[in-house]
Amino acid sequence: MVVPYDEVNINPDDLIIRRINPNHHVVFDDNRNCLRISSKAYSPSNGPDAGMSIDIEKLIIAGGHSPQQYVVNPVFTGAVVFSASAIRSLGLWIGYEPVHANPYHGEVWGSVASRHNKFTKTQKDGLAGAAAWYVQIDGVALQ
Repeated sequence: MVVPYDEVNINPDDLIIRRINPNHHVVFDDNRNCLRISSKAYSPSNGPDAGMSIDIEKLIIAGGHSPQQYVVNPVFTGAVVFSASAIRSLGLWIGYEPVHANPYHGEVWGSVASRHNKFTKTQKDGLAGAAAWYVQIDGVALQ
């Protein structure tokens, strides 16, 4: 596992992609009577230094792939996107963390040493507010 850090080679205007798994990241909103992305989509995974799993668009393109096609599969049927500057403006770090099955993988972490694996409600709400559809899931609202 990578020690959380903020990668200087991820530029402010770079696009950061968060894959959406409808089984984990989509909920029915009783108040609005519709499906929407849940706050879980804007949260880190479990683990002491776990972050929010992301893909880095410029790396996917440099690898010769179409990012919109690369980030979807039978499990992840949609994706949202943020600018790196929007993520960092929330006090979050972005780093590379390639994995065997995905060399374009990265993580978003909390920047406070004791809370790398925790985002505040303000940070989660900020991510939700900054998110735009990258690969839209029909019938699902962003917020």
